[in-house]
Amino acid sequence: MQWIGTALVGLIALLHVYILVLEMFLWDTPRGRRAFGMSAEKAAVTKVLAANQGLYNGFLAAGLFWGLWQGETGLDVQVFFLACVLVAGLYGGATASRKIYFIQALPAALALAFVLPQVL
Repeated sequence: MQWIGTALVGLIALLHVYILVLEMFLWDTPRGRRAFGMSAEKAAVTKVLAANQGLYNGFLAAGLFWGLWQGETGLDVQVFFLACVLVAGLYGGATASRKIYFIQALPAALALAFVLPQVL
């Protein structure tokens, strides 16, 4: 079961790298606009804000990778960053788009269910 938690943490980290790329570099492209359901005009106006969001997503990914890199001793780091992802997903789902619950919050909660028992 431990490998499932490790795999989920790795997938969530990769997801946040992808979100970083979408928000920082592809925000105003057709792919980025489609991912976030935005018009070209709205994407142009919010591009700087999106880049800032992307940077934060990169920090979440970096923290998860850091926890994975540490192995057993990094489980508490993984729990911390998974909790950050979960809170961000809950907030985003409540304020921005309900699909964030499924894209960000639910995977983080699932990963926590596998990683947290290893810490306790």
